[in-house]
Amino acid sequence: MFKALNLWLPGYLCRPRRPAVAGPTHLLLAVCDHFEPFHLAQRPEAMRRLDFWGEGFPKLVRQFRDADGVGPRHTFFYPVEQYDPEVLDRLAGLCRETGAEVEIHLHHDGDTEASLREKLERGKADLRRHGLLSRDGSGRVRYGFVHGDWALANSHPTGRHCGVNHELAVLQETGCYADFTMPSMPSPTQSRRVNQIYHAQDTGQPRAHDGGVRARVREGQPGQVAGLLLVQGPLGFNWAWRKFGVLPRLESGDLTAANPPQPSRFEVWQRLGIHVAGRPEWVFVKLHTHGAIPPNNAMLLGEPMRRFHEFLAGFGREHPDCRVHYVTARELANIVCAAEEGCSGDPGQYRDRRYQREALA
Repeated sequence: MFKALNLWLPGYLCRPRRPAVAGPTHLLLAVCDHFEPFHLAQRPEAMRRLDFWGEGFPKLVRQFRDADGVGPRHTFFYPVEQYDPEVLDRLAGLCRETGAEVEIHLHHDGDTEASLREKLERGKADLRRHGLLSRDGSGRVRYGFVHGDWALANSHPTGRHCGVNHELAVLQETGCYADFTMPSMPSPTQSRRVNQIYHAQDTGQPRAHDGGVRARVREGQPGQVAGLLLVQGPLGFNWAWRKFGVLPRLESGDLTAANPPQPSRFEVWQRLGIHVAGRPEWVFVKLHTHGAIPPNNAMLLGEPMRRFHEFLAGFGREHPDCRVHYVTARELANIVCAAEEGCSGDPGQYRDRRYQREALA
């Protein structure tokens, strides 16, 4: 079906609406980058792409601040099957300088539970050698995840790009604190549940993440919800930006050179209002991009992104009742956990609630 509408449109129409709130709204903005410097590139070109980020991103971070005084955040989901020590050393240095973070991205195909577990454990060990990833209160290594080729939980109809029906369980067993893959529209891997933050339990069947328990305030109810936390980005219609002046364009939170962030898109992200039930004043906006690929990297580090950050700064001044917070994927997940535990007020104080990044040497 066109743009996988048969999969996501029913869920979009039946999605829970965000109720009106009294007092300030806090908008948590995370950019999750499927960062692939070797995509259609040999090593010299991959290194040039890293040079571009090493020069451009620190400049961008220094120019802007959010409601907490924090500069723009970025999360590099690095494909661990393409491990390269020099690349990870340079990414670790960029994180140390800017507050960015690195998590796990994995392309795989035809795997078993055992082979998938081995790849994830090896990927964790590789990133840990560079001081990356985080730990929970027990000292266990934890990571965020994005599935290569979008095929989370063996969701591609041909069975390609995964192979493991029990993928959600393997992710949890190996320390994944949250998945950030969706939305994947127009891919047929797109989940039926959209614009939500929820816990999906492994069913042993493909597409286990089509169902789950919505994240909600659980104050006074001890224990964590069963299942893997899934943080979805926005998916819907942009009626202010129409194709041929008639048809609304589809909004999936994808940042590209052809579709950079801009005010009309920001309005859609706000309107979709992804939140934890019972905490509607905290709105979660998880965007995604492929930031190592020209010309996307020129957009992310150049004038289009600068103009967007300038817009956000002006928006904050004009709307003091709406406060923007730049967050990494880990910080966003921590704030989701804080909401579920009944925390309220300024979400910026919960960036390290459950999973802490170790200081990079």
